[in-house]
Amino acid sequence: MIEERIHRAVSADGTEIAGRVRGQGPPLVLVHGGIGDGEFAWAALLPELTDRFTCYLPSTRGRGLSADNPDHSPPRLTEDVTAFVDSIGAPAHLAGWSGSGAWVLGAAAHSDSVAAVAIYEPALIPVMGQDDLAQTFATMERVGAAAAAGELVEAMREFTPWICNDEEITALRRTDFFDRWAHGIPAMLRFIQHDAAYEGPRSTDTEQLALITAPVLLLRGRQTRLGTFFTDSVRFIAQHVADSQVWELPGLGHFAPVLASQSVAEELITFFEAAYAPEPRR
Repeated sequence: MIEERIHRAVSADGTEIAGRVRGQGPPLVLVHGGIGDGEFAWAALLPELTDRFTCYLPSTRGRGLSADNPDHSPPRLTEDVTAFVDSIGAPAHLAGWSGSGAWVLGAAAHSDSVAAVAIYEPALIPVMGQDDLAQTFATMERVGAAAAAGELVEAMREFTPWICNDEEITALRRTDFFDRWAHGIPAMLRFIQHDAAYEGPRSTDTEQLALITAPVLLLRGRQTRLGTFFTDSVRFIAQHVADSQVWELPGLGHFAPVLASQSVAEELITFFEAAYAPEPRR
């Protein structure tokens, strides 16, 4: 049995970024989304991956095992991921989910240590339509109000209908999801506040995406709420990343890494193992 250990790195501004390491095989860094952290976001997926990959589970600043810093702007979160990947000391695969799509793409643009990238339903707020934006802001106001009252589980219940379809919500209610993930609400709200206030260049600007040379896989569930938004996000990235491909997963929603972990893991394994396969001799 491979023992668990903790890997630590130092971000560009001196913030310590840490995460657990499990499994054996080529390194695979799994980055949590806007909600969650490395301690639990990928828990359902890990049993499908740890016999093939050494899975690194970092948390960005202020989450999980990592230290905190007042600055949670988009460039700092990208630097957190980049520093962690670079510190491994070998080419690594990099996986993101939802809000971390921008961070892992930024790392891929600026690190020579990224061998390949896969993102499940990246969320690019700049491409979101006005109706979806209005719904998003209204949802986050309710989430913030519940959190301010100390009702984190209620805040999580306000959050899920924004991003989860009805079948996902029903399935999540049968688990400890709301209690377990509620602890990620404060970090998510801070991430959203800093992201909304930031007006500088982003890792998802077209000129930054054009710097990415690693192969990029963009996964999208066919039954995701806010499907137009995620489709537009995926299309935008695919248009500007030279080596990119889009795979659609029928029947899956945004929380497929939790509720359909085997299906998502199979796609990641297929893509990443192909990326490691040597080219045939000529």
